[in-house]
Amino acid sequence: MQINIKKLPKSEVEIEGEIDADVFEAYFSKALKKLGENVEIDGFRKGKVPENVLISNIPEARILEEMAEMALMDHYPKIIEDEKIDAISRPEIGITKLARKNPLGFKIKTAVIPEMELPNYKVIAKKTIGDITDEEKNTAVTDEEVEKTIMDIRKSRAPKINMAEHVHKEGETHTEDEKMPEPELPEFNDEFVKALGPFESVTDFKTKLKENIKLEKENQLKEKTRLKMVEKIIDETKVDMPEILIEVELDKILYRMESDITQMGLKFEDYLKHLNKTIEDLRKEFRGDAEKKAKLALVLNKISKVENISADKEQVAREVAMILEHYKDADPERAELHAENVLTNEAVFKFLESQN
Repeated sequence: MQINIKKLPKSEVEIEGEIDADVFEAYFSKALKKLGENVEIDGFRKGKVPENVLISNIPEARILEEMAEMALMDHYPKIIEDEKIDAISRPEIGITKLARKNPLGFKIKTAVIPEMELPNYKVIAKKTIGDITDEEKNTAVTDEEVEKTIMDIRKSRAPKINMAEHVHKEGETHTEDEKMPEPELPEFNDEFVKALGPFESVTDFKTKLKENIKLEKENQLKEKTRLKMVEKIIDETKVDMPEILIEVELDKILYRMESDITQMGLKFEDYLKHLNKTIEDLRKEFRGDAEKKAKLALVLNKISKVENISADKEQVAREVAMILEHYKDADPERAELHAENVLTNEAVFKFLESQN
């Protein structure tokens, strides 16, 4: 098999080559048999038509197409492996020569993992963490924050006021400053907090609420720091982004958006009409976000390889078990890939955070 590989822009490669005539010809009987499985001819059972009868009933061009498809399905993975091509997309295959007892000519285009020049991510991580101010590091929870949260919870549990009952009757005068009456708030006592969850008393509730607010503040600080860190690393990373990766991230963004709109009981088409936008408008609008997400995934993957960071196998197994428990129809293999990816990324972030 003759192979010529040419690098293209946007981290794509073109594989041009020929499969030898005798190798290609060996697929004739296989292709004919496969096509014959769906051919119905009077006097023969389906799938039991003799080869000579099939040859006279199936156009040669159709047989050649099937031969080419079978041959490339077998040989493409071997080409990728032998030539050490890190393909990351479905190949676009074109046939350049197709005839009996002749070599099969083909051109295949596919996206590959791009070459990447990372900045000194350890220094960036250390500086980002070092730049956090004492004020930002302060995650202490004040009594005022606790009381405000309690008030928000009480308001959310207050009975809803019927708007119709407060519509002014004809002839009544009113001012613009008039407001809807405030709902009567439920009393904040032991009975109230016990109805919210596993709380023994008001004191117990306040203690746990304070812990949760503190934890939320710490998580917000961590996420804010991580975001600053990766944005700096991404900005200084040199990489020729494959278009396919950006498109995949765009698909994810739009899928999540459509799911959220549908869960609200709205039709996505109506939502788009309300915005006066098309799907293509949204793809243009979110392209920058999608490119950042795709670049981040590549950066985290590259750092994990350079630093030999991988997910803990036991953690992966536990995560997969949880996914399969909650999503009965989930594919175990995909669940494992997802768990490995998420946990490896978390390990990379912890490695970067440890640089301080």
